[in-house]
Amino acid sequence: MNPASPTTVSIRAPRIAGDERVLTKEAVEFLSALARTFTARLRELLENRRQLQVKFDTGHRPDFLPQTKGVREGSWSVAPVPSGLNDRRVEITGPVDRKMIINALNSGANVFMADFEDSNSPTWENLISGQIALQEAVRGTLQHQDQLTGKRYALNEKTAALMVRPRGLHLPDAHVEFEGQPMPAALVDFGLFFFHNALVQTAGGAGPWFYLPKLESHQEARFWNDVFLFAQQAVGLPEGTIKATVLIETLPAAFEMDEILYELRQHSAGLNCGRWDYIFSFIKKLRNDAASVLPDRAQVTMEQHFLRSYTQLLVKTCHRRKAHAMGGMAAFIPIRNDAEQNRLALEKVRADKLREVMDGHDGTWVAHPGLVQLAADIFDSHMRGPNQIERQRDDVVVSAEDLLRVPEGLRTEKGLRHNIRVGVQYLEAWLRGLGCVPLYNLMEDAATAEISRTQVWQWIHHRATLEDGEALTHERFRRILREELDGLRDTLGRERFDSGRFGAASELFERLSTGERFEEFLTIPAYSVLLEMTEGQPS
Repeated sequence: MNPASPTTVSIRAPRIAGDERVLTKEAVEFLSALARTFTARLRELLENRRQLQVKFDTGHRPDFLPQTKGVREGSWSVAPVPSGLNDRRVEITGPVDRKMIINALNSGANVFMADFEDSNSPTWENLISGQIALQEAVRGTLQHQDQLTGKRYALNEKTAALMVRPRGLHLPDAHVEFEGQPMPAALVDFGLFFFHNALVQTAGGAGPWFYLPKLESHQEARFWNDVFLFAQQAVGLPEGTIKATVLIETLPAAFEMDEILYELRQHSAGLNCGRWDYIFSFIKKLRNDAASVLPDRAQVTMEQHFLRSYTQLLVKTCHRRKAHAMGGMAAFIPIRNDAEQNRLALEKVRADKLREVMDGHDGTWVAHPGLVQLAADIFDSHMRGPNQIERQRDDVVVSAEDLLRVPEGLRTEKGLRHNIRVGVQYLEAWLRGLGCVPLYNLMEDAATAEISRTQVWQWIHHRATLEDGEALTHERFRRILREELDGLRDTLGRERFDSGRFGAASELFERLSTGERFEEFLTIPAYSVLLEMTEGQPS
């Protein structure tokens, strides 16, 4: 453990094999410089979020900012992206374990987004092992041998371009302290990857390219832009070398897309429709409004007006600024043991990707290598060039009312039970160190789990009436939770259930769903439980 001082980062974590390759003296000094320069400013930005939520809770609604009207109406564009990012028609995403990285880079996708965020459970072992694996991937040496099957995995000669998503600005990393407090996890993930790999990537004709999650304002985009300027200067790279795509996955950010692009215009690689977190944010930001209670998660599809409005506005905004407009994730995965269900799932993916390319998106996301070719075929058929940035969507006119229109549909006990099953099982896996979990033929991550628990909280908080005419009360929820836990024990088997972490997961899910105070992110209280279960509190 490094000695603590007011200006130095201290590592408070168990040793991980190979961590000396990541936590070098120089890398830790770079983290210290990032923390010293940006931590106080980030605290102010998070306080701004809190104050804005107070306004939402008392009836204020998001709107386009009058003070930035000049940016929205001005004639400007983002800097061109390098050739390696010009064609992004299919991007695959996943956590940073060695096998996943190899399979994703070899998948035939144009881009692999290595994810330290929603599909990664942030154990120290996962984080450090992920950084080691990415170092090897950048240098083309990454290999893996499956201990169960003996199968060996190695990188192909031609691989997808690599992008990295650090954790969100709201998350701490308890293992890395600055001034006696956990350092912002976003700076830890970004800093370690950038420091070790940026110069190697640029020497090989690629670059340090990132995805930025859960931004809520253009001030937060400005924060990241300044981080990029600082980092590039620190290692001697020209300004604008870093490129970053911002996920528009919060309700406030949907009203500041022009402004976010403008702040990052030197470093921008466009915007992405983070649809699942966007639904979660819609519920969260309007949580006190009884008129904004959503129907079943399964009914909140991309055809709902508020989602159609947001995705088409994103395309229009990006193309006006000569930036990529990336589509979202279809969470369906191939179903190996049921041909008919697999056919239906693939049809839904096909329809989703066809809608995106016809709307003007320049690329899309998949969660499984088995869907790469399907998505590629659709984009190849309708997008002849590397992108369709030249396609302006002047026909799109979106108002604040369009973005805030509450989706229509039913609230059902079936939907409630599905939310409970997904939420509990995802949290149980997350507490075992798994952040990306196939459940009921969908790939679930923290974003979809957030929808599950947030929706239950919203229904209980507003005593929403379900389709049977009965309100959802605390008592009804707890009875159904017990029934679903009994069902999972029967389905999974007592041994698997009792040896897992279902007790902690169900307790956490219940607390998040019934608490009087809404918890902003499930991963914050879950992180404390994760640390205790996987390694004890860092010391």
